Amino acid sequence: MVGSRCVAVVDTGGSAPVGRRLLAAVRDVTPLPVCYVINTHAHPDHVLGNSVFAEAGRTAGQPAPEFVGHHRLPSALAVRGPFYLNALKRDFGPDFADGARIVPPTRRVDDTLELDLGGRRLSLRAWPTAHTDADLSVLDETSGTLFLGDLLFVDHTPVVDGRLKGWLAALSQLRGWQGITTVVPGHGAPSRAWPAALDAEQAYLTRLQSDVRAALKAGLTLPQAVARIAPDRPDWRLLDVFHARNVTAAYAELEWED
Repeated sequence: MVGSRCVAVVDTGGSAPVGRRLLAAVRDVTPLPVCYVINTHAHPDHVLGNSVFAEAGRTAGQPAPEFVGHHRLPSALAVRGPFYLNALKRDFGPDFADGARIVPPTRRVDDTLELDLGGRRLSLRAWPTAHTDADLSVLDETSGTLFLGDLLFVDHTPVVDGRLKGWLAALSQLRGWQGITTVVPGHGAPSRAWPAALDAEQAYLTRLQSDVRAALKAGLTLPQAVARIAPDRPDWRLLDVFHARNVTAAYAELEWED
């Protein structure tokens, strides 16, 4: 997002090469400095390009951008960051992994925060534990564009890495937001259908919750629940990878509820 004074970038990709391509795309649009890099959560595909932006300002003789994230993002990166870097090198090779490093936020969002790019204001919201324990949304008030990070997956299996009930609560709250012209998910295509863009994910998570509760009431063990709770979205990407994990996460959360 480009203001009269500077630029804000939301998430930087999963490696330094991806970060460099993103920075090049910014430079195709404007020479203005990047003053804010906003991370929507701690997962590696959203943060491992940060180092490119940290170094680019110094190379160009400009101040380094502020890195903005949820107040719990530093601890999440500290715990998981070394694993993410090792996995990047292991899975893609040292050349692809070269240049990636963990860049924690220099500015933390406890609840809400407004950023001014010069005639363009961004409204940031830190959410209670939902997809993860450090989810942040970004609303560009000028265009009505809402960046939800992985609070929203479109045509892709959502991944429960936080708290299922918290995620459903966040989606219910988001439905009441007005003035949204475009929503940008963490995975999938942007949509102008608001709040209908939330429907499929919310339906999946709601059914996941009810199916797991029914399994617990029936006395099913975790392996039995994983085997029996079938997804209803066979066309979604990575369903075979993430649905069983989601059942496991939901079972662990819901077995202790009152």
